Amino acid sequence: MHTKTMEGLIGARTNMDMTNVPMRVFKEARRKGDTATMERAMGYVNDFENRADQYKDTAEEGMKEEAEEAKEKAKQELEEKIEKSREERKELEAQREQARIESQKKPVDNAVPSGTYSVDTAVNASAAENMPGETAPVLPKADTVEISSEGHLLSEQSTGDKTVTLPDSPVFYSSSGAANTAGAAQGKGGKLNVSV
Repeated sequence: MHTKTMEGLIGARTNMDMTNVPMRVFKEARRKGDTATMERAMGYVNDFENRADQYKDTAEEGMKEEAEEAKEKAKQELEEKIEKSREERKELEAQREQARIESQKKPVDNAVPSGTYSVDTAVNASAAENMPGETAPVLPKADTVEISSEGHLLSEQSTGDKTVTLPDSPVFYSSSGAANTAGAAQGKGGKLNVSV
């Protein structure tokens, strides 16, 4: 809090509290009919109220100054944030430019080793497929997956001659959870009791 504001608020509060004493004296003098004491007490009340008004004005000035300082501080912080973001953007652009230059220096190898499946051809369209006057979009090179010869063998073995045979008749399970195949053969044409 600004010192002017604190001084104004404290001064105004103190002077308003100090008016209580002369007001008590005024009320007592009025009850007695002593007009001279009443006038003197009212003079003190007016003095304290005038001082309270002056302190109130001081407090208002302090609050205005404090608000202006807060605006200036916020404006300065905003300018600092903007400048910082500009610097970060410049650094990022420089890094991108450096990465682009480095990627252009590296030789591009489009050959795919044997046993490797590439999805690059599905992602990048050829220049002939574009409309006249357009250039082919530059997309990042797609990832490739290389499967070893052992992996090919395992893949072929896992998908080989495995067929799943399903029973022709329903399978019934006992209360212990064991399959009861004898009951399935007998159950053809019989009743089925289910309980849960």
